Amino acid sequence: MSIHAIVIKRFDVASISGLTSGTPMLRQLPMRVFLVVMAALLVAALPHASAQDRGHREHKRAERAQIVALEHQWQKASLADDIPAMDKLLSDDYLGITSNGDVLTKAQQLDRMRTRAISITSLDFSDLNIKLRGQVAIVTSLAHVLGLSDNHPLDGSYRYTRIYQHLPSGGWQITNFEITRIRGARPPGAASLPPISTPPSSSEPPTS
Repeated sequence: MSIHAIVIKRFDVASISGLTSGTPMLRQLPMRVFLVVMAALLVAALPHASAQDRGHREHKRAERAQIVALEHQWQKASLADDIPAMDKLLSDDYLGITSNGDVLTKAQQLDRMRTRAISITSLDFSDLNIKLRGQVAIVTSLAHVLGLSDNHPLDGSYRYTRIYQHLPSGGWQITNFEITRIRGARPPGAASLPPISTPPSSSEPPTS
């Protein structure tokens, strides 16, 4: 029921003047009383709205923490050639785009790990950004990779985009992945990029 309807109901002539016409007498209500009533109703609604807002922020923080944990799982599975773990991380309709523009299905990605067509020995991340859009999480990051791909040395920095889809069970799976090579070699002696870290709760990425 709207605030206006509540005020009319409480100050109808049936309960105030005893008139039989049933004509609302809201116009006869002193402005001071009307404003006090309106203010009281608004103040009463504030705690509920504030609690909803806090619950929404806490839910987003929990979802973001889940995605960060999955990024760590993907990192570990890639370094250990852990096919069962990667199988759980990737959705059945997964599609990945390599730095060469090749498109890989889930079966093809797992097969490349199984045959060691790609072998990663070092994988460090930084500049992690997570955007939550309903049932989708979009992750971008900077990665430095060492290893072999099709028997060719793999050494360089890459920007990647990974997309997670929320499952009815409450978990997340990777549904899309794309990686882009950053041209130019890393300067000799440069330190590797730091591992993934959870962004501070006080500075959350926008979650419109």
